[in-house]
Amino acid sequence: MYHLVLDPLLLQAARGDPVSRPPAWMMRQAGRYMAVYRKLAKKHPSFRERSETIDLIVEISLQPWEAFRPDGVIIFSDILTPLPAFGVPFDIEEVRGPVIQSPLRSEECLKALHPIDLDKLHFVGESLKILRREVGGQAAILGFVGAPWTIATYIVEGGTTRTYTTIKSMCHTAPHVLRALLSHLTKAIAEYIVFQVNSGADCVQIFDSWGGQLPPNMWEQWSKPYIQELWYHLSFSNDLLRFLRLQIVSLVRKKCPGTPLVLYINGNGGLLERMKGTGVDVIGLDWTVDMADGRKRLGSGISIQGNVDPAYLFSPLPALTDEIQRFVVVKCAGPRGHILNLGHGVLVGTPEEAVAHFFDVARSIKFDTIAEDHLREERKLVV
Repeated sequence: MYHLVLDPLLLQAARGDPVSRPPAWMMRQAGRYMAVYRKLAKKHPSFRERSETIDLIVEISLQPWEAFRPDGVIIFSDILTPLPAFGVPFDIEEVRGPVIQSPLRSEECLKALHPIDLDKLHFVGESLKILRREVGGQAAILGFVGAPWTIATYIVEGGTTRTYTTIKSMCHTAPHVLRALLSHLTKAIAEYIVFQVNSGADCVQIFDSWGGQLPPNMWEQWSKPYIQELWYHLSFSNDLLRFLRLQIVSLVRKKCPGTPLVLYINGNGGLLERMKGTGVDVIGLDWTVDMADGRKRLGSGISIQGNVDPAYLFSPLPALTDEIQRFVVVKCAGPRGHILNLGHGVLVGTPEEAVAHFFDVARSIKFDTIAEDHLREERKLVV
């Protein structure tokens, strides 16, 4: 007798398949809001150590799984983790955060870059393999990367910034250097995604965290082309667009055709339609986008993720329940193609009780019941 083995619920929703309830996970679901994480961080105060040591990566990644049973288990890592593997060393300081001592701003600096050496990221691959064994198909294993533009902001600015003036100026003063950097990052990141998938990731999220800092027309030129997939030949005048076959989604599709890709941009309200054109499977909405409006703008042909305001986790639990259910009702996200998540990462200080409640509410939702209630209400209105 054969038993049908279904993919994890999150993968079904990412593909737009019918599901009985919305799968749920949280960005930054492993981290400082958890007491067990803070205890571990005291013993291992270096973030680089925690995110580059196999035993610690696995332990931290599984902490929210063991506590809350989300439908997605994301590897504990950082979007900057692969930088040293292609020639960009960095440090993480307690106050300043990521620091790159030699920002890349000239043609001469480009010489330091080299193809990504995936052997230097063996701890990521091994951790994903272990997570897949530990979770055993009960949830999707999630990998993630930074988008080329977002990674470039750190490399050019030398770390975090609030203004992005150096890299934005570079778009005009040294566009050839920036294009060369973005092209190099695109190939490296695409290979890194494939590496994660081959190591056990079921789904990969692309964080273009700082893409929302660009005006829409600039994002169209400096971020989107490096993410998107070309389904047909384009003939543009500049070299950048002649070589779009190198772009991330296109490269990943060729080697991992069944792996869903999620694209998230912080502050993406003005970019939704443009994001859809990248060819990804799921668009992550931040909490400033009305869910019903986001679904209307994107249509039913693509899955969406989000987008509860992380601050709701500090509210009374009944208010959190109402907010989650408001997002999941048929008139908003809809019963297909929706992954329940926050509109940003879990905030430091978030009560663990609220996180547990978030997942409990998600598991309690039944689309059949919602549809019946919705139909009943419509009949009352007609009467």
